[in-house]
Amino acid sequence: MPQGRPHPDDPNPTSPSTADGADARRAFLEVAESSEYQRLRSSFRRFAFPMTIAGIVMYFLFVLLSIFAVDFMASPVPGLQGLNTGLLIGIALFAVVWIWTALYVRFANKSIDPLAESIRGELAEKGAV
Repeated sequence: MPQGRPHPDDPNPTSPSTADGADARRAFLEVAESSEYQRLRSSFRRFAFPMTIAGIVMYFLFVLLSIFAVDFMASPVPGLQGLNTGLLIGIALFAVVWIWTALYVRFANKSIDPLAESIRGELAEKGAV
């Protein structure tokens, strides 16, 4: 937004904007180099990358079993008429995804969100957001 024009979220729309683009850019670069931001990125990556890899492996394993182990996937589940191993594994994949989602939400609420809120506050103090 050009300097001198009010920010749309400014409670006092007659006041000029406090930070121009260069100041905001500088503030974002400072935060990106901070140890707090690096901790945030590291924390997210330590959780997200292994879960993503596990999900991809799990999905491709299911697909490969469906292609190369047809007899195994078509074998009936004892005691559950009309349900075969492939369907059971497919349903289990959905359950695992729901569990992983719940784990991520809990992890994010405990670890990611407090750090992100702190960084957001720092940027707000500098007038960058």
